[in-house]
Amino acid sequence: MEKYDVVIIGGGAAGLSCALTLSSSKGKFPWAENRKYLVIDDNSSDLLKAMLNNVPGVKQGTLGKDLLKILREQINSYGITDFVDGRVEEIKGEKGNFTVKTIDGKEFHGENVVIATGFHEFSIKGVEVEVVPNPKAPRQGKIMIKTDEKNRVKEGVYVAGLLAGTFTMFAAASGSGVEVACFIMSEWAGKNVVIHDLPDPN
Repeated sequence: MEKYDVVIIGGGAAGLSCALTLSSSKGKFPWAENRKYLVIDDNSSDLLKAMLNNVPGVKQGTLGKDLLKILREQINSYGITDFVDGRVEEIKGEKGNFTVKTIDGKEFHGENVVIATGFHEFSIKGVEVEVVPNPKAPRQGKIMIKTDEKNRVKEGVYVAGLLAGTFTMFAAASGSGVEVACFIMSEWAGKNVVIHDLPDPN
């Protein structure tokens, strides 16, 4: 069975932004070549019900569901990220050899895992996490997972977006996903890495 370099759980702002940043490293660095990514999404992102009027660079009145489609199209343009519909119930293994299992019995293998499932609840088994109240949530009862300074709960398992304790704004959640991608790429490169593109001078 195919093994992915990163399995991302959650297809909202944080998960897709993480996938887009990782995918965009293709062709820019030797360590980025021949990498594959997977996004597992249960289609429950709050963005599916949103209208966006205050996201930098995004046209006012854009529907969240349309922005999610645009993000997927951007990711797909690199040709190295797969998408699967499903809800993850368990993560097993260690860095370099994780198995991610969905409730319908499908299993996927990855070297790293990013959890970006939102702040409503956390029920994934197999990985020890400390779930605490989310102090930045606008309503009580929302949660986050405690992480280290690189958004990890253990080696190879990262948390992004609202579940990592960001404010419930698209730009904040998206930025958290990008930051996690940069942590992963920096580990691969052995130094701090970001992805910038320049226009063709011709």
